[in-house]
Amino acid sequence: DNRHPRVYYQFFPRKDAVICGIDEALAILKFCTGYYKDEEKARELFEEILKLDKEMQAASVEMDVQKILELTQKKWDLRLKLNDLWVDKWEEIEIHALYDGEEAKEGEPIMTIEGDPTYFGYLETVLLGVIARATSTATAVKKVVKAARGKPVLFFSARFDHYWVQATDGYAALKAGAFGVSTDANADYWGVKSMGTMPHALIACYDGKTEDAAIAFDKHMEEDVNRIVLVDWDNDVIGTTFKVIEKFYEYVMKKPFKLGVTDPSPIIGPGKNKIWGVRFDTSGNLRDKSVVPKDESSFGVCPELVWRARQEFDKVGLKDLKIVVSGGFDEKKIDLFERLGVPADAYGVGSRLLREKVDITADIVEVNGRHCAKVGRYKIENPRLKKVGKRYWEEE
Repeated sequence: DNRHPRVYYQFFPRKDAVICGIDEALAILKFCTGYYKDEEKARELFEEILKLDKEMQAASVEMDVQKILELTQKKWDLRLKLNDLWVDKWEEIEIHALYDGEEAKEGEPIMTIEGDPTYFGYLETVLLGVIARATSTATAVKKVVKAARGKPVLFFSARFDHYWVQATDGYAALKAGAFGVSTDANADYWGVKSMGTMPHALIACYDGKTEDAAIAFDKHMEEDVNRIVLVDWDNDVIGTTFKVIEKFYEYVMKKPFKLGVTDPSPIIGPGKNKIWGVRFDTSGNLRDKSVVPKDESSFGVCPELVWRARQEFDKVGLKDLKIVVSGGFDEKKIDLFERLGVPADAYGVGSRLLREKVDITADIVEVNGRHCAKVGRYKIENPRLKKVGKRYWEEE
């Protein structure tokens, strides 16, 4: 009915949170605020593009290169026609927002949009989703980062969710203070390299011999990658570590190694031909060989295991060998380790970082400069919000 009010949209979290996803939301608004001047024609073009996508998938299966090239050109031509129908209205909306990584209280506005909802209102669900996902991940990571008290936290959550969300999750994790992420997709938005350790699968491929897997890992990984050896395969992290050190020393130094006599320091440290650290990932239903049997607190990667390992490592000259712990770690377990002074050097955290859920809500609270909102909602002035420039990506 050609109604074009100017509204004031207000976005806020339903609980205290570390806000993330704002940059992605702004990018969506930048490219999607507007309308098609011929909606019917735009819909037809879009359906043709979808049809070409299916044809391209079929051609890809058959590896029909010529067909793929032809379809790519047709698809590009259709996209240009679709773009010609687009009327950009980015310049006609005004946005204020927090920066990614800033903390916000429950109900505190984190982003506001003023303008004609005809041009951007249809994006509400998409905007809420991208902010909610990234904010949930960032909030969870921030909690464990604080609990770790400055020790590195490695984001090992990629294998617990669909790969499509890895880029968003990794960006949110790094924004919240994670030391590193485990996949290149996680690292993509941030523009860094992924990091991690050798997997159990590699040990299996070397007949369960961790020492052989460690040598293979060193041979084939890039030189600047720190070698972190997984040592819980035999449920004897101390004994397995000693086997690895012996074989690795002999492989690198080309001479015999005697535990407690030979100085292992030449093979301890960052980079190739060295072992930076070992990782304990003992299952929560197992008790490591070195741990004294008692209650359930002695299962998995427990404080006693790390203390005993550190003591034994130090006795034989492995004081610089780092201990990375993973498996069942969350904010509470990390906090316990830190309060007890457990000598872990870094924490790997996985599925627990995807259990946080922060809902984001958006409401219109003003129409044409006057209060207009559902019961219980009202405009909240937040001086922390910064005005988003029309070319915000060029601003410092």
